[in-house]
Amino acid sequence: MSETKMHQPPGTHLAQLNVARALDDMASPLLADFMVALDRVNALAERSPGFVWRLKGDSGNATDIRASEEDRFIVNLSVWETPAHLEQFAWNTIHARVYDKKAKWFEPMATPHLVLWWVAANHHPTLEEAMSRLDRLTTQGESDEAFGWNRLPGAHLWRDRRCA
Repeated sequence: MSETKMHQPPGTHLAQLNVARALDDMASPLLADFMVALDRVNALAERSPGFVWRLKGDSGNATDIRASEEDRFIVNLSVWETPAHLEQFAWNTIHARVYDKKAKWFEPMATPHLVLWWVAANHHPTLEEAMSRLDRLTTQGESDEAFGWNRLPGAHLWRDRRCA
């Protein structure tokens, strides 16, 4: 696995997929606080500098989109102009406070739960594409096609959260 820092290729944006397995059904009382916070976090994301796009279902979020046969397996897929924009949103907004509470709502993951990759500036990745990138990261390790925060120059806020 290469630890070489990457630079953003010209004409690209940064795509991110993160996944989680909930401790209970999304409509359960255990997940109620998460669902309320999710609406606020998604609304903030869409107003944030550098935000390009996010995957949404009929619910307005992606919790009703199935990436697995497991009902409790959820995804978040978005595109950002630059790594700095995504990092600012992820670690310097309400998102960070919600992330800090993840153990209340989600199982610990034994495999990577986040993958990043470059997409053409006019491309919105499909869920299948994103899951393929996560699978590539899980089975083959980091590469130019599937990587984590540590490969991005200047990204450092994630270290405080121990997010890989």
